[in-house]
Amino acid sequence: MEIWINPACSKCRSALTVLDAEGAEYTVRRYLDDVPTEAELRDVLDRLGLEPWDITRTQEQVAKDLNLKDRTEWPRDASGRDRWIAALAEHPKLIQRPIITADDGTAVVGRTEDAVRDALART
Repeated sequence: MEIWINPACSKCRSALTVLDAEGAEYTVRRYLDDVPTEAELRDVLDRLGLEPWDITRTQEQVAKDLNLKDRTEWPRDASGRDRWIAALAEHPKLIQRPIITADDGTAVVGRTEDAVRDALART
């Protein structure tokens, strides 16, 4: 199990607390320092069953600078998918957190205790 975190994020710290309390074995990836490649992002999106815009933090300043809310400029369909993934790789601060990759090949966005426990149940 791997968890992508930003140490400054309270949701990430809460997820780590749950994992530690349950005695889970996991690897921490500080994704702002160890930025996921486009291939890794595609893999985690497949594991999540989500699209890149589903895990994009659109309230971040860089999202505003890129005008990500403009659906004409940034279509949320197959035609825009690669561009969204490239933006996440170039600006990792846009990636929703924490993301936990479970041992069964799936992943969850662990923003709640229930989601973290769901990931634990998949091991």
